[in-house]
Amino acid sequence: MIASLFVFIVILVLSIPSAVIFIPLAVITGNVGPLYSVTCFIVRTGFRAAGIRVRVEGRQNVPAGQACIFMANHVSNLDPPGLIPRIPGRSAGFAKRSIFKIPVFGYCMKLGEFIPVDRIGSASGAQESVAAARRILEKGIHITTFVEGTRSKDGRLLPFKKGTFYLAMQTGAPCIPVSVYGTEALMAKGSFGIKPGTAHFVFHAPIYPRNFETREQLMAAVRAAIASGLPEWMRGE
Repeated sequence: MIASLFVFIVILVLSIPSAVIFIPLAVITGNVGPLYSVTCFIVRTGFRAAGIRVRVEGRQNVPAGQACIFMANHVSNLDPPGLIPRIPGRSAGFAKRSIFKIPVFGYCMKLGEFIPVDRIGSASGAQESVAAARRILEKGIHITTFVEGTRSKDGRLLPFKKGTFYLAMQTGAPCIPVSVYGTEALMAKGSFGIKPGTAHFVFHAPIYPRNFETREQLMAAVRAAIASGLPEWMRGE
């Protein structure tokens, strides 16, 4: 817990002056890029303060100049802050609606065009989220999603939610499978404690929805790609 407190203090010290400068700048200019960049810097600094090494493989697989849908497995609360700053370009994504109620941070999420979702949502709510994500992709901004819809309790792959694959089939945006592992040992589900260690993020070759007749086929291809980059015990087979 001492390490977690230290990381919190480091992030807080960096965040306060950054918020004072970059939030008004984003509101005045309509350009959220500087705020996004400084936020990614703060997150990376927090990881270093926690003694977390980040190993990234396959980032060259991401197509240049094209908005993509990054689809990752989810084993820890460290996954989003670990993955998003490593994505080339700017990415938005889906986040629990409750996060948007956090002072300052929630407002930054709104400025960054992150999409609020409910854990148990209605069909109309899901359609609204997909429509919002489509508009973001059309602006050239990536979407990052954790396709299981929740964190795995034991690290093994869970069944995938279908909503993101519906978005992919609708837009034709390249799907980039991402294998995440190591974070499950650094911050376990239900724990606020952070341990030093190594987090791994493996970017796989793009998968194009146009090559599949159904979203179930696309889902199977993405699942196979994610599983291929995970330790055998995490593949859920």
